[in-house]
Amino acid sequence: MHTLFFSGFLDLPWWGAVLAALALTHVTIASVTIFLHRHQAHRALDLHPLASHFFRFWLWLTTGMVTKEWAAVHRKHHARCDTPEDPHSPQVLGIHRVLWGGVFLYIRESNKADTIARYGHGTPDDWIERKLYSRHKILGIVLMGVVDMALFGVLPGGLILLAQIAWIPFWAAGVVNGIGHYWGYRNWPAKDASTNISPIGILIGGEELHNNHHAFPTSAKLSSKWYEFDIGWLYIRVLQAFGLATVKHVAPTPRLVAPRPAVDLQTVQAVTRCHYDVLASYARFLKQAYAQEFGTLRRLSPDKARLLRAVKPWLARDERTLDESRRLRLATALRGSQALDTMVSMRRELTALWSRSAASGEQLVRQLQDWCQRAEASGIAPLAEFSKRLRSYA
Repeated sequence: MHTLFFSGFLDLPWWGAVLAALALTHVTIASVTIFLHRHQAHRALDLHPLASHFFRFWLWLTTGMVTKEWAAVHRKHHARCDTPEDPHSPQVLGIHRVLWGGVFLYIRESNKADTIARYGHGTPDDWIERKLYSRHKILGIVLMGVVDMALFGVLPGGLILLAQIAWIPFWAAGVVNGIGHYWGYRNWPAKDASTNISPIGILIGGEELHNNHHAFPTSAKLSSKWYEFDIGWLYIRVLQAFGLATVKHVAPTPRLVAPRPAVDLQTVQAVTRCHYDVLASYARFLKQAYAQEFGTLRRLSPDKARLLRAVKPWLARDERTLDESRRLRLATALRGSQALDTMVSMRRELTALWSRSAASGEQLVRQLQDWCQRAEASGIAPLAEFSKRLRSYA
């Protein structure tokens, strides 16, 4: 009896129990990112019923989360991202509230009937979901606790169960939803404040690459740079190799050719499809223009140079993400540099092109051609170089 209390049937050393806890919680992380997030919330891939039901069963055992509720809360987060209607934005609610209390924000939103009705469509609604998983949320965790204590001992098994219960509320509801909209690096100028926490996505199943996900929410693969690693994508490829998953969407890969003499419909389509890559490229050329302008102003007009340096972090951002005070300061600083003011203004025109859903293909071709002609005649070398690159998208 003493042995079963402390060691259980497996009789593992303390480090074995730690490894077991890490392995069990990692299965839960994989279930969340593959099943709940990429499959259910965004339909980035299809899962074989066998794989799908394993993930549902495992999440019932380890979290008690209901698929419809999770998908609904996450879809609302994307629809209302970093606004007062976002269920868990650190930009609105503060980083500490989301990081340490993200699970309570999730519970509060999941209890709103209108959120579930509007955003919870297309999730499982079979007999076992209605009669067991949704109705008896706590039962699965109780069963998991019994198994943990039997295998690892009452004390180690209880600690492992606590780790399993706390893992998702902290790492997913707290870290991803909190730090993933507060601190990190950005590959893509998404309209929200999403960031990549780390280029190596292992601990949270690839969810560390949160800015990539917000740029391409329906992509089954979250990594987008050569130095990034998404372990969730690795698992999906393994499932795909065994016929248990079918990938539906991945982020578009830009293809560049020699610059066309003139813009055509294929150029417009390619630019629209890869618009985040276009904006990221524009930001690099804008950075070149800033360096040239700042060097000139520092010699000729130190006051204007100081104003420009103060707003440098905001130059590459979408102006709609800035508050009124920062927009005014940016506008004031740009009045001291015609080149930068022109580039910021023309970026606004460029982003409007792929937002004009009512415009015909011919109209978009003419507008983009006019944009390129003005860019190349502007006398601003970085802007002209960018225009040539823009005519290379195929």
